[in-house]
Amino acid sequence: MRPRPERVDRLPQQYFMALLSRVAAAAAEDGVPLIDLGRGNPEVGPPPHVVEALASSAARPDVHGYAPFRGLPELKEAVAARYRDVYGVALDPRREVAVVPGTKTALMEFAAVTVERGETILLPDPGYPDYFSAVALAGARAASFDGFDGPGAAALYLNFPSNPTAAAVPDGFFAEAVAWAERTRTWILHDFAYGDLVFDGRAPASFLAADGARDVGIELFSMSKTYGMAGWRLGFVVGNAELVARIELVQDHVFGGIFRPVQEAGIAALTGSQDSVEDRRAAYERRRDRALAALAGVEAQSEGTFFVWFRLPEELTVERLLDERRVAVAPGEGFGARGAGWARLSLALTDETLDAGLERLAAALAE
Repeated sequence: MRPRPERVDRLPQQYFMALLSRVAAAAAEDGVPLIDLGRGNPEVGPPPHVVEALASSAARPDVHGYAPFRGLPELKEAVAARYRDVYGVALDPRREVAVVPGTKTALMEFAAVTVERGETILLPDPGYPDYFSAVALAGARAASFDGFDGPGAAALYLNFPSNPTAAAVPDGFFAEAVAWAERTRTWILHDFAYGDLVFDGRAPASFLAADGARDVGIELFSMSKTYGMAGWRLGFVVGNAELVARIELVQDHVFGGIFRPVQEAGIAALTGSQDSVEDRRAAYERRRDRALAALAGVEAQSEGTFFVWFRLPEELTVERLLDERRVAVAPGEGFGARGAGWARLSLALTDETLDAGLERLAAALAE
């Protein structure tokens, strides 16, 4: 048998699969039922009218063929309308919007269309682990992003609100990023997956709202977190027309279009009632408040997303929490070297499950 190609061996261990396996193994052990506070999967699906749009479309006889490779024009227009109305960004839906089968796919595509083998991609540390997968597939080199005083690179990944640190974008940060990218000729990808989940009166802040942003990069908009459509595999690349065209070209060769009923459900989500978006955001903010109260006495933050990022006391580890308290959280070192000593807990749980987990966690922190 021939050896595996190097590009396959370059791939890091898939962090979330490994995390889920560890938690599942612990849950199968005898004893007190385990409470999983490490999950990153929305606990509430899309509003009923979105599900109904999917079912109604799928029942039609004319949808069971290949959809247009580059997506329905009406879907591109719908996401452009959201950007105009919610984020204050005017987009050309024909040139500045690409439909992708989930934004995780676009993380890989961006690296493929911007970076030559051996070039450097700057990543946030701590940051979303699958950014490393994009670097590996592109045959590039990963380096930690240390701010705008340093040199540029082929590309930079940004993510606000941040997974895992739950930090919202600081004032002026995107404008500074644009100026730095223009000076260093670095492409920027902004992962806006949690963009609508911000707390304490903040407004969602799109990278593309900064002057000049579409000249230097793109933004990824996900239906998973805003509308609870995780697993539907529907998202968007928006911004720089050249990068949008490159990604659509790659997809012409890799995908045969996204199932039309999924796209029509996306139109229903974007153009229908938006009450569920605020309901979801407000629920996570209420849970965030309870989590921060339970974590009183340790350093913790959550300005957005459905996570809380907190520092573990010196003698307390994620493994001890799992073994002794039967509560699972995501270890910070899985998100980068600078995450060591920290952990991420999820708010995407029922109130009852979250409160029970927080009770166990607070007891461990009080020891």
